[in-house]
Amino acid sequence: MTRLIIDPGACGTQVTVEVQQKDKKTFSVKLESECKMVQKLGFELEELTLMDAFRRLLENPVYTKGAACLRHVACPVPAGILKALEVEAGLAVPRDVTMHFMRNKSE
Repeated sequence: MTRLIIDPGACGTQVTVEVQQKDKKTFSVKLESECKMVQKLGFELEELTLMDAFRRLLENPVYTKGAACLRHVACPVPAGILKALEVEAGLAVPRDVTMHFMRNKSE
């Protein structure tokens, strides 16, 4: 099982993503959060396939269902779900992702 914790920023609502391989090509997805929109996405997105890791943005079920459930277009949860899928499928290594706002030009 691959677990990923997402701190999405300003909203302050942490999300835990769990992706577990069920068989060779199928993965279960579990989202835990106090965010009602993420909870709805979790109900809509209980399973992914290996091929979902390769689908383009506009064809990817994580993003299409995310677009239907999440109001904030910059929410990092969909990207985190796909990162966890890649790691669980052995397509990527578990490396942290960071976004850092530069407050001034010297940073």
